[in-house]
Amino acid sequence: MKIKRIKIENFRSIEAAEFSTSDFNIFVGQNNCGKTNFFEAIEFFFNGLGRGANINELKFRRDSEREILVEIEFEGALDGAAKMQHAANKSKIENALNGSDSVILRRLSSTVSKRKMFIGENEVQPGTGFDAALNDFLPKFEYISTKQYYDAVAKYSKTTPIGVMLSGVLNVILQGNQQYQEFQDKFSELFEDDGSEIKKQFEAIGNKVKIHLEKQFPDTTKVKFEVTAPAFDDLLKSFSTSIDDGIETSAEEKGDGMQRALMLAIIQAYADFRKQGDDTGKSFLFFIDEAELHLHPTAQRNLKNVLHTLSQDTDQVFINTHSSVFVADNYPNQSILKVEKSEGNTDIKVTTDLEKPYIVFELLGGSPSDLLLPRNFLIVEGESEFELLTRVINRFYSDKPVVQIIKANGDIEQAKRTINAIEKVFIPLNTSIYADKLVILLDCPSDQTVAGVNNFKANNNHLSENGQIHILAHRDIEQSYPDQECDIYTNWRKTQEQLDEVNPAGRKIITGTKKKQLAKYVGNNITREQFEADLSICHDALKKCWELAF
Repeated sequence: MKIKRIKIENFRSIEAAEFSTSDFNIFVGQNNCGKTNFFEAIEFFFNGLGRGANINELKFRRDSEREILVEIEFEGALDGAAKMQHAANKSKIENALNGSDSVILRRLSSTVSKRKMFIGENEVQPGTGFDAALNDFLPKFEYISTKQYYDAVAKYSKTTPIGVMLSGVLNVILQGNQQYQEFQDKFSELFEDDGSEIKKQFEAIGNKVKIHLEKQFPDTTKVKFEVTAPAFDDLLKSFSTSIDDGIETSAEEKGDGMQRALMLAIIQAYADFRKQGDDTGKSFLFFIDEAELHLHPTAQRNLKNVLHTLSQDTDQVFINTHSSVFVADNYPNQSILKVEKSEGNTDIKVTTDLEKPYIVFELLGGSPSDLLLPRNFLIVEGESEFELLTRVINRFYSDKPVVQIIKANGDIEQAKRTINAIEKVFIPLNTSIYADKLVILLDCPSDQTVAGVNNFKANNNHLSENGQIHILAHRDIEQSYPDQECDIYTNWRKTQEQLDEVNPAGRKIITGTKKKQLAKYVGNNITREQFEADLSICHDALKKCWELAF
């Protein structure tokens, strides 16, 4: 049984996100864009609200009036139910599924202690005690959070990832060991049975303490001492691991890369042992935060191979990463999802092959040479130009020389469109083979930026002389869109007044996110004739880019 679709609303920085998943899922994005928030939303779905946590702290913008929703659609539900070991739970789940192989489960902040179940659009009312049956039915969720354990990712205690994984492996071994079972039975006999001599002595001590205590607090009626069963995790407090890689030493003395690799190897062993034990046949969901941490690129590629292999059977893997190694190679049943944040709101979307080079470009630090020598570059100011032109090129000009489009501002959280961002991108190209070939497309400068643009042009005369700089007639590309009525956006073309309009809180009504959405829509629906007529300066910039291309 695997996840087919995920929907999240109002969880931390994620106001609304919905997307499909595959067997092997890679999430990429800049720091602080919300990748870990997504992982924690899934943890919320599986484990509910953590001890001592405040549900309002998890809500989008900490708005107590909002409702958190985390909804997951699973496929292969009948097979998952068939492999359940607990007969009573299995019966509950099979009755609830009623022959459906797809099931939707939802956890809400208003009813955080239990999840709701849907078959199609119809909610199922399975009765009391059903959440325990769900836990038995659902894939085993394993979340390795680098955020939580960043400084102690390979330390050995009951709360670190390695400790948790070792505990799971050893627990399966001990639960099947007769001597361990006899130890548990003996403990129960000594400390828990009503007829136990030790328990009687504890009761006697409690009664004596009560006599002295009630002298100070007359309402005291009982003092009771008990010994609780030993926590298996406590065994890890004195647990040690050694590795011989030419020199046998404690695992804690090895390098960060070895420790990280050891932890990920234990994940695989954990899955194997669990499947041999009580969870035979149960599928696993591995959510791994920054899987590449401390690993050499070769080790990263080896890890990807191992995890991808793991995902091709019954398990499913979700990774968030800053590594181009995890993104560069195409694997079967792999999805790359881009995570972006604009104005504090996280967006998650499945990417296409067309977008992949730009993702690698960003992961490698934004140096144009990292794009492996395309035929030419077109530098644009921001997201709107990028989203529009990539779609127009793909639809109408796929036979032209391949060019890469670079966003000068580089970070979608920045609202400023200043020439400083363009200079930042252009600096590494001063001595590049592209210096006489790349083309720059600018918005019409405002009063605040015109001096910077003029200074840039003066310092780079050859760009103007060679026709490598193209400037739009307006401050925003949205003013150059075709004048076309639209049910979704009213009209594609916007006026300067509309673009500058703000709400009572002083925020622009047409935000950067809305501009980006409009650019995608226009790029997907504009005709070639409209583009070449209304956006003629953009077309001229592309023609020059193709003309100068290698």
